[in-house]
Amino acid sequence: MKILYRQNYLDQIEKYLGKDYIIVLVGQRRVGKSCTLNMIRNIKEKDASNNIIYIDKEKEQFDSIKTYQDLNEYIKSKYVQGKMNYILVDEIQDIDGFERTVRSFATETDAEVIITGSNAKMLSGDLSTLIGGRYKEIHILPLSYQEFLQFHQLTDSDDSLAKYLQFGGLPGLVKIGLDEDDAREYQKDIYNTVLLKDVILRNNIRNVVFLENLTRFLADNIGKLISANSVAKYMKSQGQSITSTTIIEYIKYLAEAYIVHKVNRYDIHGKKLFESNDKFYFEDHGLRNALVGGSREGDIEKIIENIVYSHLIRMGYEVTVGQLQAGEIDFVCSKKGGSRLYVQASYIIANEQTRKREFGNLESIKDNYPKFVISMTPLVRRNDENGITHLSLRTFLLSEEL
Repeated sequence: MKILYRQNYLDQIEKYLGKDYIIVLVGQRRVGKSCTLNMIRNIKEKDASNNIIYIDKEKEQFDSIKTYQDLNEYIKSKYVQGKMNYILVDEIQDIDGFERTVRSFATETDAEVIITGSNAKMLSGDLSTLIGGRYKEIHILPLSYQEFLQFHQLTDSDDSLAKYLQFGGLPGLVKIGLDEDDAREYQKDIYNTVLLKDVILRNNIRNVVFLENLTRFLADNIGKLISANSVAKYMKSQGQSITSTTIIEYIKYLAEAYIVHKVNRYDIHGKKLFESNDKFYFEDHGLRNALVGGSREGDIEKIIENIVYSHLIRMGYEVTVGQLQAGEIDFVCSKKGGSRLYVQASYIIANEQTRKREFGNLESIKDNYPKFVISMTPLVRRNDENGITHLSLRTFLLSEEL
């Protein structure tokens, strides 16, 4: 099968090569980190002055590499003096003490280190302490809508968008196809693998039934304000008595495995973050859909909101939920340097009541930052109303910036 290159990520990696950075590709399993690493491998091995040292911890042939000492020995056995050695390690978090090896080889003038990991904790604690600011994290996300079209050889249309809304962006679906039953079976297998390897085993979870129920609860409530107390009350109504502390810990584990993204609330007028009641979105909305089952007709608003959030992250924004005295702004989006914009996500602006809800909250913000409403309202492509830009979801998803 033809390899489809995700050029955006390759460009980001190339940008930091040769600048004494350790490059760390992060994200949920099966979103394309391994393929991106393989693309770099394919590109670099074409140059005879390069030496590729490649380790994939999900392959049986590398099972013997369990500690940093094992990793050191393997790399040394493959190292070639006089060449640029590209040390590529996939799922490095499965190697105990790997940060010692990373720090050591990253100081060599004839080495470049690129690693991948499926757990956010790998960039905390010892690794951050040992390598300081000498690493660049690149978050590999599921396929964008534009990549989805490319991977599945589709043209941009309402039907293609409907498929993206339904199936999401796991790259492996290109092999499985977009048959409902086959796709859902594949997605559930991926979910079970991620939950087992990156949450249950990594964190020694004992109450697996509660973890699964909690994940389904978050999946069914994406885009809603959630607190540990509200989850505890719901679980109690379902016959499970769980402390708020345990709920907070389990949600943290899910976020560390990139299954869900926790989004804080931001007081727009007070210009400060709230410390409770957050929103949650899934790394891949297709996996979320497989988890909750059923059709998308009843929760299309949730899916649109999840997709808009993911694309804003893909555009490089830091995203929070905006809180106003009179209501809420779906997304407050910021970049380094102080730029900001506000975004409301909606299904269809079909009447004046909906228009007032979506546009009215934005109109109440008295600053000059750009404001957007993104919806699937028919015939809308890009309209401006009182300084607020109304974009169709398809137009937004095909854009690289706002």
